[in-house]
Amino acid sequence: MRGLTRACLPGLASAAARGLPGVCLLALATGVGATEHRVADDAELRQVCRQLEPGDVVLLGPGEYRGGLSLVDLAGSPERPVTLAGADPERPPVFVGGSQALHLIRPRHVVLRDLVVRGQRGNGINVDEGGPGQGRAAHVTVERVRFVKIGPRGNHDALKLSGLTDFAVRDCAFLGWGGSAIDMVGCQRGVIQGCTFRGQEDCSQHSGVQAKGGTSEVVIRACRFTDAGQRALNLGGSTGLEWFRPQGARYEARALTVEGCRFAGSQAPVAFVGVDGAVVRHNTFYRPRRWVLRILQESQGERFVPCRNGRFERNLIVFRPDELHRFVNVGAHTAPETFAFKENAWFALGGGDARPTLPTPETGGRHGDDPGLDPKTLEQAAKSPLRAYGAEGLR
Repeated sequence: MRGLTRACLPGLASAAARGLPGVCLLALATGVGATEHRVADDAELRQVCRQLEPGDVVLLGPGEYRGGLSLVDLAGSPERPVTLAGADPERPPVFVGGSQALHLIRPRHVVLRDLVVRGQRGNGINVDEGGPGQGRAAHVTVERVRFVKIGPRGNHDALKLSGLTDFAVRDCAFLGWGGSAIDMVGCQRGVIQGCTFRGQEDCSQHSGVQAKGGTSEVVIRACRFTDAGQRALNLGGSTGLEWFRPQGARYEARALTVEGCRFAGSQAPVAFVGVDGAVVRHNTFYRPRRWVLRILQESQGERFVPCRNGRFERNLIVFRPDELHRFVNVGAHTAPETFAFKENAWFALGGGDARPTLPTPETGGRHGDDPGLDPKTLEQAAKSPLRAYGAEGLR
């Protein structure tokens, strides 16, 4: 110990008064101007969060914490982010109930790690810039956070990101939600990687990941979607004009990439909705319930380009013909002729014709080869002839 900061003294006094010396709000110097704070209850957490500086780390002890914590203008720096994390990843702290667990307004260089968010009536965690034109939210990482039954019905999102740039969501688990597990409105330059999305019977789950309102340059990689809503991925959507970032965007989303993911169920694993350019490649799809993908236009008017320029490449699709209404659902006011289908592998369970009907001719497709896909792991057999396709084929 290199000395206690002045900020820790009230917490130590509080801890001592309760007979818990050295457990609560112990702040240890971790570097020049940086402090590690250990907290064990709501009062200590809220007290510490009033005085955080770049490089500070708040470690939350196991137990339950009430929702409703709002943090405004919380700012670290590129080399010294502000971190809120569970002290013991094996026993993460649980934010329970309330309208929302955490709301970060105009955060910059902030990390959330090893937390559980459960049972909020509104959204689980909100991150935004305070509204269009109200500032900047940037460089936020959400890592190893578990979201459980948010909503659980209606338009209530587990993780709501609005106007956020340069962000990452990694290794998180989403287990039941109302609207979207991750809802992005006007977000730029982000990655969602290694996350699990699993729908629950008592939750409404409209979509797993939604990217709309001018969202661009987002990569969704190596994630697992199991019955993750009617549309596991909503690449685009429908947004009120006042919520677009940037305000003049002529698309709901653009420059999106989905790769190395595994999908089981959902009415449509992927929906292109008012998007101007998106690539879906090297993913594994197992038993989509109605369509493999949809091409739709929900935002209408001369301002918006038609849904266009989608690419569907090197994917593995294992389906039951009696479950599919059609392979691709094409809606009005779209440009399906701009979509490209290339080198996908299609296999019909139970036999039958595996050749899909697509909006444009596919080049280099494979049909009828059994990948030996395990329905639980969604992994191909070791000797599968199709290991260059689907999630296994991503290099």
